[in-house]
Amino acid sequence: MLQKLLENQYGVTVEEYVKLDRYDALRGNGWLYLVSNPSGREEADVTELEKIAEHLRNYGDQYVPIFLPTKEGQLITTWEQNKYCVLANRQMEEQRKIKLGRKLAKFHERGRRVPFQIERSSRIGEWKSLWEKRLEQMEKVWNNLLFQTPEDEFERMFIDSFPYYLGLTENAIQYLVDSELDDEPTETDGGTVCHERFTQQTWGGHYMIKNPFDWVFDHRSRDLAEWTRERYFRNIQTYDVDLKQFFNEYQSVSPLTSFSWRLLYSRLIFPLHYYDCIESYYITRSEQDKKVLEERLSKILRQASEYERFLAGFFQMAGAPIRRLNLPQLEWLGK
Repeated sequence: MLQKLLENQYGVTVEEYVKLDRYDALRGNGWLYLVSNPSGREEADVTELEKIAEHLRNYGDQYVPIFLPTKEGQLITTWEQNKYCVLANRQMEEQRKIKLGRKLAKFHERGRRVPFQIERSSRIGEWKSLWEKRLEQMEKVWNNLLFQTPEDEFERMFIDSFPYYLGLTENAIQYLVDSELDDEPTETDGGTVCHERFTQQTWGGHYMIKNPFDWVFDHRSRDLAEWTRERYFRNIQTYDVDLKQFFNEYQSVSPLTSFSWRLLYSRLIFPLHYYDCIESYYITRSEQDKKVLEERLSKILRQASEYERFLAGFFQMAGAPIRRLNLPQLEWLGK
């Protein structure tokens, strides 16, 4: 089916289908073609991502694919009632062990040099309003449940735990606001190409692919915070060694300012993992998924005091010069 799509809409003949980590791809003429779902994006959104991708490639990033236009010159095509985009990259070697912190810092350096205004994918300065909106929505759901008997174990856990996470969210928002008032961003705190959620797996396992559909334009601390969060929850026993190494690597290319550390820390205080879990539960219709999310919520709640200890020790662990940069910490953490 995908081969027909490429032939019909793009005039490309391919030899075989290959699975590249999380991508469906087709191989032909020394190229790899990734067939992507634009996920509700419009042509203007994709055009902006295409311009960013071109900029990064011009600055030497060979792992950023090219957006392939259709025969009619469009970036999004409709085929058998579904929308698709095709990304093309030169056939690649399996990647050897890389220093992800260094690679991410270089990626951010290139991304800061984007020579045009980013409008559609920008999240710069929006954290506060986005966090407040999510808090408001969740508080509404919680208020409606307060006067009913919980339908199941998940609901009971949600009703009991929400006041604590509401408090944590307010702490995160206050820390963010104080940072923006008290600290001056420097040149390296300008917006750059970031990811919705950057993790160890975002650029792939065996093959490195930097997928433009993962990108948003934001402050670099977004990627650092989300990498840290995922690493912490992946293994709360052994994350500290990875954490030290990752931040050392990153800062060997691009040292973090006090403003970067503060934004990063506010994002870690914001309990995104909790929001994701609750929101996913109320969206899904699958009983199996609900069971998995119930177990996840139970685990998050069991680890809440451990997460506080992690936040209390984060700056030291990541090698932040707390005194020199005068980085404030939350008084009550780890008590």
